[in-house]
Amino acid sequence: MHDAARPVPHEPRRDPVAVLMDCDTGIDDALALLYLCSQPHVDLMAVTSTPGNVDADQVAANNLALLQLCGRGDVPVAIGARAPLEIPLVTTPETHGPQGIGYAHLPRARRTPEAGDAVDLWIEQARARPGELTALITAPLTNFALALRAEPRLPELLAGVVIMGGAYYYQGNTTPTAEWNTHVDPHAAAEVFAAFAGRPEDRLPVVCALETTERIEMHPEHLAALAEAAGCAEPELVLPEQAEGTRSGASNQLVRTVSDMLRFYFEFHRHYDQGYVAHVHDYFAASVAAGTARYSTRSAAVHVETAAPRLLGTTVADYRGLWGEPASAQIVSDNRPAEAFDELVRSLGALARRVG
Repeated sequence: MHDAARPVPHEPRRDPVAVLMDCDTGIDDALALLYLCSQPHVDLMAVTSTPGNVDADQVAANNLALLQLCGRGDVPVAIGARAPLEIPLVTTPETHGPQGIGYAHLPRARRTPEAGDAVDLWIEQARARPGELTALITAPLTNFALALRAEPRLPELLAGVVIMGGAYYYQGNTTPTAEWNTHVDPHAAAEVFAAFAGRPEDRLPVVCALETTERIEMHPEHLAALAEAAGCAEPELVLPEQAEGTRSGASNQLVRTVSDMLRFYFEFHRHYDQGYVAHVHDYFAASVAAGTARYSTRSAAVHVETAAPRLLGTTVADYRGLWGEPASAQIVSDNRPAEAFDELVRSLGALARRVG
């Protein structure tokens, strides 16, 4: 048996990093994308769109509009798969709103998605810059699984992979045992982990699962701090006693967008008896990919359940080598929520000042 009991610490580094992002935007995906756009050391190479929180066309429309808001019309946006590998697509308008961005309304982007397929774009980029690109996937793993089928050398071609997904010995947020991204396309997740099994530990994907992403819990005071950091003249008050659907009057468009997205997310969490909070899972994964987070990981062999109906999408980690199988992931075991929100407020505040 291998001993993965001792977590491996990872310190913030802020080295230049080139990122390929795949998302299903989604409120927390949107926050992750805005965060990457706020980081001067992050070279955002492309944003690809996977169906999940909303359908693929709406995901791409959201990505284009958010990039336009940030002045990043240079970043290609592409659509890949339009459904999971083997099961029907399920979306979550109750969680993220009918357009995926809560109450926010963004001007339609002046651009349209790339004509080519997202999977081809990923492979072209990885082949053109071997060993340089970090893949960040905050969506179901459909597009990444298809890319691995088309180019099995991707684990060697990519500098690293960061995945938001799964719940390991932790309650799920979609079924009692399954996390949303993995539950949407469990077959894709199983293929991805199989493709990485047995590779050197530093080549394994870093997996940000619910047990640590739910610690990244946003509160109304974080939005108030963001507005202040952005230089807004009036306080930004998103409060539980306000009427649901109240819209932001902030003078800064980026602050208004974030506030209107997060109000919807706060209300959703309250409807499910979790309090007036928002778990911004994907922002944490983006900070790991950007190298700005402090966290620890433990290596494990990962199993994704694809057969038992009630356990579909359940993820199990064998940290002790009891299955006799090689590790296929580095699962985040610890993070620093207070540091994460200090970083988010500072960085998004600076972006809002630049584009506001």
